[in-house]
Amino acid sequence: MTQSARKCPICGKPRVAEHAPFCSSRCRDRDLLKWLDDGYTLPGPAAPPDIPPEE
Repeated sequence: MTQSARKCPICGKPRVAEHAPFCSSRCRDRDLLKWLDDGYTLPGPAAPPDIPPEE
């Protein structure tokens, strides 16, 4: 499979080298926003809660 045959993971349109692996800056930004809003998760045990520093 060639690089140009792969599709954008957000909308499914053909990829553009300038925005790889996405088709546009819009899809690239949508993916970043999903990461920042905890839209993606990695499998594994939950992280321990933050412990406040002792005074």
